[in-house]
Amino acid sequence: MDFRRGRGKEELEINLIPLIDVLLVIIIFLMLTTTYSKFSGLEINLPTADAPPAQDQPNEINVTITASGDVLINRNAVGSRDLNAIVDALRRLAPENGKAPLVVINGDAKANFQSVFDVMQAAQKAGLPNVSFAAQSQK
Repeated sequence: MDFRRGRGKEELEINLIPLIDVLLVIIIFLMLTTTYSKFSGLEINLPTADAPPAQDQPNEINVTITASGDVLINRNAVGSRDLNAIVDALRRLAPENGKAPLVVINGDAKANFQSVFDVMQAAQKAGLPNVSFAAQSQK
């Protein structure tokens, strides 16, 4: 006996509206909780070295560059930041004959590169080929 004779077959269907509502809520949640970072600069990680502390050499010229760009040679201020003034000060400290001294550049972390390059160029013009940079050890 067929009791369903008067009823028509109902077609099954999937209601997509609640599914779309749930997906929209998830998308809105992800948009609000995600942080978008825009890097405007370049991150540079400088290498560090664990070396024994250097011993002071008697044949050494210490050049210090401050954050403002002032140059001090063996703790004596150079009159100006001019390249020729730095060359003259380095020539006065260089021996006439014998081994050329080591020029150690102690640059402040905030000193601009131009000041460091000026000191390197001044050492070259003064006839001092041995140039080294001092760094602070990490402890």
